[in-house]
Amino acid sequence: MARIDIVMPQMGESIAEGTLSRWLKKPGDAVKRDEALFEISTDKVDAEIPSPSAGILVEILVVEGQTVPVQAIVARLETDAAAAVVVTDAPAPVEAPAAAVLPGTTAPAPEPVAAPAPVPAASAPVASVPAANSYEDRLRTKSSPLVRKIAAEHGVEIAGINGSGIAGRVTRRDILAHLEPAPAEQPAAPELVDVEAAPPAPLPASVAVAAASHGDLQSAQVWPGDVVQPMSKIRRLTSDHMAQAVRVAAHVTSFFEIDLTRVARIRAGMRKEFEQQNGQKLTFLPFIVQAVIAQLKRHPMMNAAVNGTDLIHRKQYNIGIAVSLDPTGLIVPVVKRADDLSLGGLTKAINDLAARARSKGLKPDEVTQATFTITNPGVFGSLMGTPIIPVGTTAILGLGAIEKRPKVITGPDGEDTIAIRTCAYFSISFDHKVVDGADADRFMADLKRSLETLPEPTA
Repeated sequence: MARIDIVMPQMGESIAEGTLSRWLKKPGDAVKRDEALFEISTDKVDAEIPSPSAGILVEILVVEGQTVPVQAIVARLETDAAAAVVVTDAPAPVEAPAAAVLPGTTAPAPEPVAAPAPVPAASAPVASVPAANSYEDRLRTKSSPLVRKIAAEHGVEIAGINGSGIAGRVTRRDILAHLEPAPAEQPAAPELVDVEAAPPAPLPASVAVAAASHGDLQSAQVWPGDVVQPMSKIRRLTSDHMAQAVRVAAHVTSFFEIDLTRVARIRAGMRKEFEQQNGQKLTFLPFIVQAVIAQLKRHPMMNAAVNGTDLIHRKQYNIGIAVSLDPTGLIVPVVKRADDLSLGGLTKAINDLAARARSKGLKPDEVTQATFTITNPGVFGSLMGTPIIPVGTTAILGLGAIEKRPKVITGPDGEDTIAIRTCAYFSISFDHKVVDGADADRFMADLKRSLETLPEPTA
């Protein structure tokens, strides 16, 4: 008899919990190795999690929609079919194993963490203060740094607030409710609401200010005739992640127009043979990724990260590629050690990650550890933009639409002529805490030069 515990995977260094959004198997089902067991949602990924082994799913411990800490046991698998005893009762409390240690901390003693029960707005249970550096304390601190900022601004002790999150974690909603008592409980609204009555009273001033400052609540009022629709899980997570990214980086964006005529000519010349050999469509993106990696090696600050007052100089070149998940949101799978890949290898890796992102087939480690990110809104016709820098990195490159434009070209004889050129606007958003404008512009100038003078491929 060999029973295997299935745990909530860690989706990144800064992620302390995940939401089990849907079970794909039920107790008693036979499961193959690497077959999808359940779907999860975090602020980095909405993905299917495969089974680590073949066997029988004998017990489910976490219900759909429940949020639990990373490494918490969510189900159990029996590899010996003859010994399988299926449990169909309601899930038991979730355990948080001692192995769930967050970066920069020491392991606490093993301590069970019960799954949180919903707390009515009107109730006021006595707060339980976790021990310093306990699993709950680190979970609260790591997953909600904004709570500490709001608390500091208002002189509030977090330990004295009743938390509704995992292990009593105090959320932004909890602290804002503490700052301004919530209004009387209202009947739950349906998923879609046609607003016919008069608009509700505005939020109390202190709550509205805090909401506008910290992004936890919207201050917009609902008007008669409006339709109110709650955000989807992935939209809420994306919203939180983008708001955090804007808060932690000093954003600056610079724009360059790049002539891709030479890249287009080289691509056209090798496209047929390349696609026959690799079975992959050859786009402009692998050429751009190769050029970016070459310039990251020349300008290492663009590949750096910040840890407090320290700079981390990354020696890996892991390129995140933003993928649209229309209509649910976006995700950024990561091509690990992209500098080791050829043009064909990059093409296969990018296409494979994009396809599996759209089919929820990404693995947890395929959406983490990016050192630089590229986003390509140009495929939708956008000419230029100011993308937000992902947390944990220093810069993101935005690619505008690639199109033919009339340009003034100076010939060998010094005469100016107008020619049709294939061009695009590239933008670089960078963290001014780490990179000065001159350094970012030098990176872009070198990237422009390398793409406009791309050498012909060798035989």
